[in-house]
Order: sequence, then C-alpha cells, then structure tokens
Amino acid sequence: QVQLVESGGGLVQPGGSLRLSCAASAGIIFKIYDMNWYQQAPGKQRDLVATITNGGNTYYAGSVKGRFTISRDNAKNTVYLQMNSLKPDDTAVYYCNADIWSVGSRRNYWGQGTQVTVSS
Repeated sequence: QVQLVESGGGLVQPGGSLRLSCAASAGIIFKIYDMNWYQQAPGKQRDLVATITNGGNTYYAGSVKGRFTISRDNAKNTVYLQMNSLKPDDTAVYYCNADIWSVGSRRNYWGQGTQVTVSS
C-alpha cells in the first residue's frame, strides 16, 4: 500500500524559511502524475498551495507566488516545498497529495500533514 510521508515542518520566525519534503513509499509505484501541497489553517478549508506535474510544470496560489518553490525528484518519488519569507498567515497544517499509478489502480493519496507555525 502506497504511503506519503511528510517531514520538515516546525516553528519559524516571520521572514524565515522552511523546506517540506514528502516521499511516496511502500507498494510498487509505476508512475506519479501531479504532486501537490495543500495548506489548512485552523477553522478554514484545505486550499491548494502549489502543484508540479510529472514533466515539471508548476502552479502556485497567488498568496505564495514568489515566496514558495515546489520541486520534485522523480527518481526518489519525492516532492519538496521550499518556503521563504514566511508570514504568520502561512501558519497551517501542510498536506502532501499525489496522483499515483500503483499495482491494480491509479488513485489519489494524502500525507498525514505537517504543522508549520510562523510566529515571533
């Protein structure tokens, strides 16, 4: 069974940086299509932050454009989110999401979430 395992969250001061990682592990993976990062602040809906296609095309939400960079390493089945110039409004649980073709099916997977807190 494929799993997405996230790491890299934590507490950072405004203006600081963090790098999130998400690796697809276990199971047999034939191909990973779009990989995404979402954020969910307390009491709010889960919103798309950034997307990267298998070919490397990227999309960013307006609120993070120019500050966040999504990238992926297809050989490692891993997606990254480099977050710079962090603001208190970026405080949220960040979830990794991916469209994965594995044995028997192609489906959407979610990671467990990692907390990012931006505060002085």
